Amino acid sequence: NSSYRAIYAVVADIPPGNVATYGQVASLAGLHGQARRVGYALAVSPDSLELPWHRVINARGAVSARTRTKLHVMQRQLLEQEGVKFFCGKVDLQRFQWAPLIVRRDPRHTFICIPNRMFIFVE
Repeated sequence: NSSYRAIYAVVADIPPGNVATYGQVASLAGLHGQARRVGYALAVSPDSLELPWHRVINARGAVSARTRTKLHVMQRQLLEQEGVKFFCGKVDLQRFQWAPLIVRRDPRHTFICIPNRMFIFVE
């Protein structure tokens, strides 16, 4: 699935000690407004990709609890090991949210530069 590959490419580039929201990943992957698709893609991502899935959180800055597993507990622990701080169960997005460089914006496209990649998405 090409949309899943785009999502995996974005998630792979989130640096340690930073987080991105599901919606942010969707937009950077060219899937604006499809935050849930990011969650679905991460849920079925092959272990062989070794994605830093734990760096993707919800728009409120919180780790989304899972109903069938305790992965959300491990997710928080992994983030804390990378230096991400939680206050009242949330991450300060202004401090820890990943901010790839926006190179240029025109009426139809935004060009976002991520090391070794260039993503374009329609707004």
